[in-house]
Amino acid sequence: MTTDRIAIFDTTLRDGEQSPGCSMDLSEKLRMARQLEQLGVDIIEAGFPISSDGDFAAVKAIAAACRKVTVAALCRTAEQDVARAAAALAGAAHPRIHTFVATSDIHLKHKLQKTRAEVLAMTRASVRMARDYAEEVEFSAEDATRSDVDYLCEVFSVAIEAGASIINVPDTVGYTLPNEFSGLVSAVRERVVGDKAVTISVHCHNDLGLAVANSLAAISAGARQVECTINGIGERAGNASLEELVMAMHVRADQLAFESNVKTRELYPTSQLLSEIVGFDVQPNKAIVGRNAFAHEAGIHQHGVISNPLCYEIMTPESVGVSNNRLVLGKHSGRHALSLRFEELGFALERAELDLAYGRFTELADRKKSIYDQDLISLLSADIRTRADSVMIQTAGVGAPSYR
Repeated sequence: MTTDRIAIFDTTLRDGEQSPGCSMDLSEKLRMARQLEQLGVDIIEAGFPISSDGDFAAVKAIAAACRKVTVAALCRTAEQDVARAAAALAGAAHPRIHTFVATSDIHLKHKLQKTRAEVLAMTRASVRMARDYAEEVEFSAEDATRSDVDYLCEVFSVAIEAGASIINVPDTVGYTLPNEFSGLVSAVRERVVGDKAVTISVHCHNDLGLAVANSLAAISAGARQVECTINGIGERAGNASLEELVMAMHVRADQLAFESNVKTRELYPTSQLLSEIVGFDVQPNKAIVGRNAFAHEAGIHQHGVISNPLCYEIMTPESVGVSNNRLVLGKHSGRHALSLRFEELGFALERAELDLAYGRFTELADRKKSIYDQDLISLLSADIRTRADSVMIQTAGVGAPSYR
């Protein structure tokens, strides 16, 4: 089976930063950009230079600091935007100008107040200008999934003729479904790209919770670049989650014959860094990087994980940079997990002792959400605690277990 490589375009520092509460200062953007480079993304979209002096400075600084990756700057199809993006990227080792314009009738009428012909002219002029400044130009048709397909293909054709080597098909408002998006990408590939040396990119939003599913459908239809963010941050409900996308390809390589340059063990550290910088964590049940992604409380699950983690884990915690899984003791836990935790605490319980401790444990767990080690120890009878203390004294200095 041939494995195709997917370019990972990270827009955490541009679209991601547009999330309410996710703004970053220059030093924070630089820290994040260096980690993204360490993670192994192919492109870092560093900002929107025309939008503010801060964004201009951030793009310029990241372009100077990150020499192994392509650094992209976003701009509208306007002369001053393109010039500003080019100036910010002047020191980049691998610059990319990313220019965009809306193509849906609703955007043309209500936002741009432009005709289709005017947008075609704007596309041609801006891409030509961008191409004068940079070898690599990406063109995006904003709101592509609500655009007339014939007109969308016409705009993309003009962009390619003017010098764009990457054309991006964004699901700007998270509207499309996987089968629809697959069909749209196939149409663009067949009607516009053909055998040209042009990469199809996709940029999916998560308004219906389908950003990753849509991105994977697009890859299967011929897209070879995916635009995504760490922790899935971004406008409204966010963007396609980089960690979910990468691990879907990694875990289901049997169905998804694609690979990326991302170092999967850097996923969790990168997620944690972003959470630290923006000041809030991902939800506990977030796939791949959430606090509960490798945590188990149900007794049946805990027994299976103790026997073999593959019973309930389709990837290892270590594969994404998490140190280990967690068995959470709570009202749904069983004897196996409780026995294991007592052993870790230095108490090897006989069956009758475990049964007694388990009965007391379930009563406590019904009353208390969080169970701590000291709570567990208090459930044991005095003679068991004395016995354990005696064993620890006799074996001191020879690797005896210790309380923690």
